[in-house]
Amino acid sequence: MKNSIKVERAKANLTQDDLAKLIHVSRQTINAIEKGKFNPSTILALKIAKVFSVGVNDIFFLEETDLEE
Repeated sequence: MKNSIKVERAKANLTQDDLAKLIHVSRQTINAIEKGKFNPSTILALKIAKVFSVGVNDIFFLEETDLEE
């Protein structure tokens, strides 16, 4: 799964640490999500989307390989 968190953070002028504090996770969690090493829970994805005032589908994108599972 791909995501545009880094782009959304840049638009909102937020660091990884800023976003992490807003949604009560570690900066390392944000980093892992951005790099595609960790898929967030539904609740966490909704919290991230809420911070940026967008829908979850505007931040997270399925890849072709995700559809094969």
